[in-house]
Amino acid sequence: MQKKVAFYTLGCKLNFSETSTISRQFEDKGYTKTDFGKPADIVVINTCSVTENADKRFKTIVRQAQKVNENAFIIGIGCYAQLKPEELAAVDGVDLVLGATEKFKITDYINDLSKNDFGEVHSCEIDEADFYVGSYSIGDRTRAFLKVQDGCDYKCTYCTIPLARGISRSDKLENVLKNAKDISDQDIKEIVLTGVNIGDYGKGEFGNKKHEHTFLDLVKGLEAVDGIERLRISSIEPNLLKNETIDFVANSKKFVPHFHIPLQSGSNDLLKKMKRRYMRELYVDRVEQIKSLMPDACIGVDVIVGFPGETDEHFLEAYNFLNELDISYLHVFTYSERENTLAAEMDGVVSNAKRKKRSKMLRGLSAKKRRSFYENQIGKTHEVLFEGENIKGYIHGFTENYVKIKTPWNPELVNTLHEIRLDEIAEDGLVKCSFVHEEVSV
Repeated sequence: MQKKVAFYTLGCKLNFSETSTISRQFEDKGYTKTDFGKPADIVVINTCSVTENADKRFKTIVRQAQKVNENAFIIGIGCYAQLKPEELAAVDGVDLVLGATEKFKITDYINDLSKNDFGEVHSCEIDEADFYVGSYSIGDRTRAFLKVQDGCDYKCTYCTIPLARGISRSDKLENVLKNAKDISDQDIKEIVLTGVNIGDYGKGEFGNKKHEHTFLDLVKGLEAVDGIERLRISSIEPNLLKNETIDFVANSKKFVPHFHIPLQSGSNDLLKKMKRRYMRELYVDRVEQIKSLMPDACIGVDVIVGFPGETDEHFLEAYNFLNELDISYLHVFTYSERENTLAAEMDGVVSNAKRKKRSKMLRGLSAKKRRSFYENQIGKTHEVLFEGENIKGYIHGFTENYVKIKTPWNPELVNTLHEIRLDEIAEDGLVKCSFVHEEVSV
């Protein structure tokens, strides 16, 4: 009888792409993939270390897996598994922990599925994580996450990602294009590019630091792949988002006008303490450049609140900066101390109460920004890609510039692109639409 394997992924799009690739390895070995929460012989949990909360959630997910099958063989992989393998292995019920390089050889480590008294650890020194493994996710019929780069050479003072994923390295361009073609051949309409620092693409493509290809070469190559309807850049550092790339996206038939650009702080004082590679003036320049060429572009922003030394004045400076900036939404991260980072040793610790208050204020600003962006799109015509779920009698989808819309459920719309007009914002904050061409009955 075939063994069943279930997966649970914490964290970023990159983790989802890697989980998907690892699941295909299991299927190639004769395992049957099943949904998490259903009985499974093996449960693989792909962990994250970006926030304290992600660390804590691991134990909860292990307990959930044990409720379904107390004898399930539980494996921890991912960033937390690389940073703190012994801690993970000590969690009751965990049998195997694999680090940054070992996770891609996961089926080699499964000899028998006997439960262990203490989790077995296979974790390399992070300096050994210097080879590249390509990944992409195809669990969703409408979009796929395509990994193009891994690791990071930046030394941001709050971040453990370089410790968890190693140096910056890239997939070979020919591999990326092949994976993109494989995805498009499965009738997936949208590809989202993902990595740790994708603007650094090209570095480490041939196992060394020389650059033969750049991020611009990557986007030009992907534009030429047959069958892809949409390409989306998930997140790119402001200092690596060059005018040439913005110009190319503005004139592209496939890359959509949606950028997610980490800022982290609207205060130059804090950007210096964080060891970010730009000042806020550069960020303003990037936003203005995008909006001058693509007035309807959606721009998302990552921000950290409660970083050591963030005074009330710093926070208000950042809040006002973001309020005045022509952006569309925020991803707000509440700073949490991480071991082996410079920020954890800094003076000026911000109380948890202040961190929560500031986070709440920025989340409120994000809701206001998103509402304003949506209101500005009402009456305009866009192309929407419909998703596959019936949610309370509605089907949802995203326009090319990332406006989330809804229309009455129609199974024929799933995984199709349609020209629509944005009509009004519904009570739930999503946008109702009408079809420009009347070929659709709803």
